[in-house]
Amino acid sequence: MDLAATTVPTVVDLRLEGAGLALAATRCHAAGQAHEAPAVVYAHGFGQTRGAWSATAATLAAHGHPGLAYDARGHGGSDRNADDEPYTGHQFTDDLIVLAGELPQPPVLVAASMGGLFGLLAEARWPGLFRAMVLVDITPRWEAAGVERVLGFMTAFPQGFASLDEAADAIAAYLPHRRGRKSSGTLRELLRQGEDGRWRWHWDPRLVDELARDAGRHQDDIAEATRAVRCPLLLVSGGRSDLVSADTIGHFLELAPHARHVQLADATHMLAGDDNDRFTATVLEYLAELDRSGSSGTSTADRAPAPVTGADP
Repeated sequence: MDLAATTVPTVVDLRLEGAGLALAATRCHAAGQAHEAPAVVYAHGFGQTRGAWSATAATLAAHGHPGLAYDARGHGGSDRNADDEPYTGHQFTDDLIVLAGELPQPPVLVAASMGGLFGLLAEARWPGLFRAMVLVDITPRWEAAGVERVLGFMTAFPQGFASLDEAADAIAAYLPHRRGRKSSGTLRELLRQGEDGRWRWHWDPRLVDELARDAGRHQDDIAEATRAVRCPLLLVSGGRSDLVSADTIGHFLELAPHARHVQLADATHMLAGDDNDRFTATVLEYLAELDRSGSSGTSTADRAPAPVTGADP
């Protein structure tokens, strides 16, 4: 598919209300789309920001699919939980329900890793919330070794970095297959400089212990949610992923037999960053198929109601 854009999309930063706190978001639309509701909502993975979707969102908008990307709570520019309020999975699910549920038409959810899990929980709790879902290298069960590698990197530098160059060295060592180094502009989106002059990651450090370390105990709940999802599903996995495997993919397809699976052979778990052109082309082709099939979803008013709190993880 030709990814060449004929127009330069407009990007607008927003502050939106989630489930009790403010979320940083970015609207991306092409000329003539300014008054159109977002057709795609982007949810990033654990430890990422909405910036992970910038290239894909720009290309999709230029091809007629305006989008809305947001920072999950405790990440990037979004608010953090109060000191006396632990992070729980249902808060992230609630945020997604609020953002997508307020749109006039169900969007397609494009969601990586953590974002995909909360997308499955949200759609199961509010059937019809999404027109369709694209899960990016995540399945209801995952390989523990892959999670431990991610968390190991995220907790390896508790004192931060003395400089952006030092941070770039650490990221390059973690992602040796990537060409080039992170630019200072990109790094300023991922790190925050403290009063002591050191650079630390953008996320709330509490997230690791309060949300991520015991996430495996919620796999049965996520599997049951997946079994209940009826909207079209596409899983895009990385052939070199250490978090998603043939076994976890097979289990996912048993839970959701109507789902499709596409693998990008040379990509790792950081799929959209490893091979953004192929990933974006895959999503564009899927959106075109949805349009041809007439899968337009229901209006917000027709969607089944759901509480904004729940017992999910």
